[in-house]
Amino acid sequence: MSLVVVGSVAYDGVETPHGKVERMLGGACTYIALAASYFTPTSIVGVVGDDFDPQDADLLSGRNIDLNGLERVPGKTFFWQGVYSADMNDRTTVRTDLNVFADFNPKLPAAYREHPYLLLGNIQPALQRSVRAQMNGARLVGGDTMNYWINDYRGELLDTLKEWDFLLINDSEARLLSGESNLRRAAAKIVEMGPHTLVVKRGEFGALLFQKDRYFSVPGFLLDIVLDPTGAGDCFAGGFIGYLAEQGIDAASGSIDHAAARRAVIYGSVMGSFCCEEFGVDRFRSLTRGEIDARFQEFKAFTEF
Repeated sequence: MSLVVVGSVAYDGVETPHGKVERMLGGACTYIALAASYFTPTSIVGVVGDDFDPQDADLLSGRNIDLNGLERVPGKTFFWQGVYSADMNDRTTVRTDLNVFADFNPKLPAAYREHPYLLLGNIQPALQRSVRAQMNGARLVGGDTMNYWINDYRGELLDTLKEWDFLLINDSEARLLSGESNLRRAAAKIVEMGPHTLVVKRGEFGALLFQKDRYFSVPGFLLDIVLDPTGAGDCFAGGFIGYLAEQGIDAASGSIDHAAARRAVIYGSVMGSFCCEEFGVDRFRSLTRGEIDARFQEFKAFTEF
């Protein structure tokens, strides 16, 4: 079942305790689409400049990702640069150049509008809402947001969330959005805002799934080494929605099957863990579905009791 992903396609400059890369393919839309493409045909909506490397386009199209919605305009592609702390739990942004992304106004190709699944990356809530309005009969819709939109565009964001089936945010964003310090109370308030399924991403500490009176907690996957956590949260999102799309989950009834949502959280965690094993998107150059399913089974084994 086909998925549309909307968001940033970018170049990143990253420094971690394990090395430094001056320029590598990145952006939320890129990571989400790469992770989701292992489960379902994926189409992206984004914008890049005329400096976008054809080899990077080849990487995406080689993963069965449709690029007809990737707009190419004169100028430079969005660029972000950051440095991670010694434990890689914190990062400092050194540089953010929006470039062509500053005027991004997503327009869906006609062929995309009938797709049943939509994931909206971290862009202005009004733009997210405009994309949702362009979709005809989407069966499952959700996305991401951040502190900036929660603080400065709260009204827009709340209007947008009313039309979503699921929301993926981290724990500090959940507290900010809800006004509650306790995550269980925070989740209860957020599901009243519209999304009936909430996933709270907690980095190396795992994730939490909330659906009305049900919840599920999963630890992070223990890696031998983490080279670069950039994009891990977006890969989580891609694994989550990708699995639900693969299973043909339909939220028209006002809910997402809880058992399927639990498995989707595990697949999200799996994809996020693989992302951290190499810099940028490099792990996806060799990753196979067999490795993904094997790690899913490993998750099952070490959480069973």
